[in-house]
Amino acid sequence: MSEREKILRYYRSSGDAELAAKLLDLAEMALRSRKYKVSEFLDPYGLSIAETIVAHYDSLALETNGGFTGAERSKAAFIDKDFLDYAGSLDFSLAAVLLSWDSRYYRLSHRDVLGALMGQGIKREVLGDIIIAGEQCYVVADASIASYLAQNMTEVGQASVSVSQAELDAIPAKEEKVKEIRATVASLRLDAVAASGFGMSRTRMAEDIAAAKVKINWQEAKSSSQAVKAGDVISMRGRGRVEIIEIPGQTKKGRYSILLRRFI
Repeated sequence: MSEREKILRYYRSSGDAELAAKLLDLAEMALRSRKYKVSEFLDPYGLSIAETIVAHYDSLALETNGGFTGAERSKAAFIDKDFLDYAGSLDFSLAAVLLSWDSRYYRLSHRDVLGALMGQGIKREVLGDIIIAGEQCYVVADASIASYLAQNMTEVGQASVSVSQAELDAIPAKEEKVKEIRATVASLRLDAVAASGFGMSRTRMAEDIAAAKVKINWQEAKSSSQAVKAGDVISMRGRGRVEIIEIPGQTKKGRYSILLRRFI
């Protein structure tokens, strides 16, 4: 069995064979050209697939770039190792745009900006991180659409915005609000742990999981009963994400103690 088929078989079981196949195509094109190929923006799970692919090909190397230090969404470059000595700086085709608005009247969120971008018919795959900085917002994007955004984005929700192209090195470090949560749960099911992390009832959380509003490690949650473990990241549409930091053990009553970190 070829390395390609081994990888596809593994990701087929989790429903991610299509993304794995796209990344494998890029990896193989890099090997054939003996240069490099760059993907669209990937979330951390997509990047883990790229890492898995490179681990199966001795002649491949991987570099990632999301435009600034600490980026969550990045592009992956598959590089023929013989090309590394001649590569210099790779062209990831990244650009940034800056959105500004009057904060006296409007308070915009990551969700508002992303919704406006999707409303322009822009695919998520050509957009990197969205960084809210006071009354401004930086959007990392593929260079091919940066000028389009600068010319066509005029509103986010009800707010008028001015848009200009920006330098990537002007993007400030992410400032994330974090809250630690200690709780006990009856079981390590996804609905129980997520309900504690997001401050919701278990019944409501189960409904949101069924409505495909919840992801675990950047993959759509399979079911409310899905088991979770330390290190898992649970994200919920419009509510941020929760990371399971530690599961110290069980109480005398048989409940599980958990330590969570919620990113707001």
